[in-house]
Amino acid sequence: MRKTLIGILFVMSFGTAVANPSRVLARQRAQPGAAVADWHELVDHMAGPWTMTGDVLGKSAHHTVRAEWVLDRQFLRIEEKTSSDAPADERRYDSIWFLGYDDVSDRYVMHLMDTFGGRFSETLGYATRDGNTLRFVFEYPDGPWHTDFTWDPAKQQWTWLMQQKDKEGAWKPFAHLTLAKSAAK
Repeated sequence: MRKTLIGILFVMSFGTAVANPSRVLARQRAQPGAAVADWHELVDHMAGPWTMTGDVLGKSAHHTVRAEWVLDRQFLRIEEKTSSDAPADERRYDSIWFLGYDDVSDRYVMHLMDTFGGRFSETLGYATRDGNTLRFVFEYPDGPWHTDFTWDPAKQQWTWLMQQKDKEGAWKPFAHLTLAKSAAK
């Protein structure tokens, strides 16, 4: 019985490796205990608690952000929500972002789930790094969207700039936000 089980497991493992070798190689690179990937160097600055201020569609925004590494440091989970002390008339928002890196395609990947629901959560964003900026492009059902994350090492803060393309093909600002380190734990 034991030999049969070992044989079945071997065949299954071998079959997976033959059927999809790139997935097996990617998993080997992402094994626990592996050296911290180069892509962590910039993204690691986002880990921790933040206070976010700025504007969304020309209206003031007051959010809290908490980012932490999850899934064996393969993703940075970013939780963003309207601050509890935001003005009462501010539209409430809640989201979870998963920021990772695809080392086969050499690009960052972002999955956003938020209060706008499943229709807009089906789209992944992809980015490349340009200095201290990650420019994500999302191809949403109603048109493309850019989200730039820029790290300012001198100020030790992040800037998030979001733009969407209108029906005429012009890029329009959606949000301009600044993240400053929060004392919250």
